[in-house]
Amino acid sequence: MKKIILILALCLLPVFWHFGHTGTDASDIWKKVEIDFSQIDAAGLRGPADGKVAVAYEFSIPDTEDARNQVAAIDNTVQFMPGSHGRIGAKSGECLCIGSTHQPEYRHVLFQLASLPFIKRIIVCDFE
Repeated sequence: MKKIILILALCLLPVFWHFGHTGTDASDIWKKVEIDFSQIDAAGLRGPADGKVAVAYEFSIPDTEDARNQVAAIDNTVQFMPGSHGRIGAKSGECLCIGSTHQPEYRHVLFQLASLPFIKRIIVCDFE
């Protein structure tokens, strides 16, 4: 009897996994972050030892209070720049956002931002 229950449970496991799985895994989320982490240290800085600087990044979100609140809850460095396009190309109805890697757990912050469905890409901001 125990073997039958075990076999049944193993057979149903893929069914339950399928319905509980969102279809988005970590690698899909990281594909939205177009930043070279190999140049950034644990403090979120890059450059020579005597001249390290933070890396600014940009992305666009819907220009709504709800979207801004979701982003601000994740990233306390973010600056909202409605009406600006940036290199990301924020369109009408979108808000340009600029954040910084110089914060605790910056990779986790970027992952959480990229997990938001309305953020399509996160790129380095060069302030050109």
